[in-house]
Amino acid sequence: MPSSYALAAINVFDVSISLTAAVTAAAILVAAAVIAFIFRAAILRYSRRQDNTHAATWYTLSRLVTYAVIVVGVLIAITVLGVPLDRFAVLAGALGVGLGFGLQTLFSNFVSGIVLLLDKSLKVGDFVELESGVTGEVRDIKIRATTVVTNDNIDILVPNSEFVSGRVVNWTHREVLRRLRVPFGVAYGTGKEVVKKAALEAAASVPFTLDLEGPRRPQVWLSEFGASSLNFELVIWLNPEATKKPIAVTAAYNWAIHSALQRHGIEIPFPQRDLNVRSVFGLSDEEARAALGFADQPESSEPTPSKGVSVDDARDNDAIDDVSGDAADMPDRSTDEGI
Repeated sequence: MPSSYALAAINVFDVSISLTAAVTAAAILVAAAVIAFIFRAAILRYSRRQDNTHAATWYTLSRLVTYAVIVVGVLIAITVLGVPLDRFAVLAGALGVGLGFGLQTLFSNFVSGIVLLLDKSLKVGDFVELESGVTGEVRDIKIRATTVVTNDNIDILVPNSEFVSGRVVNWTHREVLRRLRVPFGVAYGTGKEVVKKAALEAAASVPFTLDLEGPRRPQVWLSEFGASSLNFELVIWLNPEATKKPIAVTAAYNWAIHSALQRHGIEIPFPQRDLNVRSVFGLSDEEARAALGFADQPESSEPTPSKGVSVDDARDNDAIDDVSGDAADMPDRSTDEGI
């Protein structure tokens, strides 16, 4: 009998733990994980039927409930094993040494994740820009890392500690609306009023402009006297649809500005250098230019479309389609799985 008892029990910190107790404790941990998963899935399903403005709060609640159920399960398992609290303190001390050497980063990310969930400075659905240059929408906040999805539909796993210790620009923290400045230049001698009219027409033609009148109407600023151009900025407030697509939105306004400047016959300058050739190989003036291959070439006013592409297709502003259709075409990759 003593020999069989030795096979059925082990000693941990001078505490005898039977095989039955160990199996029971393991079953409790598995049950706690299953219950935590069920609770989290139920909360997320319930949140989808509620007001979408509180989605981040429901997400935080589901995470905290998951962690709480698991912690309770661990404590119950320790009680079933018969490990007294004073002996458990020794185990906690040993665990602390392990955290100090090998698990420090993991523990730091876990605590940072809890801080993010409780602080609400970062929520699921926010559009962020990290100090490392990563930009995208927050899709998930897990134990170790936060999933940030870029506008190119690339998942980037960012350690939670980077959000706590680093500089984070949250473009949608206080409100979704934001202001965009689109710089452009025109040739010297162009009338400021004509430039302003063309730029405002461009702002009105892009569907992401928030208001055409009122305090958040589009504005045109003369920002700088450049070396070869008058530099302006089209300043517009964006609607919520466009706030999370800064690159595509800027491209859309650049396209519209270029079209408006062409309609008004406004020249877009570029750095130029004049080369005056008086004579070469005994030739002069136009003969010298022709010898160097600088003869005047006829200009075409209409672009020649490529085979299979119509001129109307070439005039479409693809950046507008990218911002408008991306939200509808993006697959919903949020799941109820994972802790």
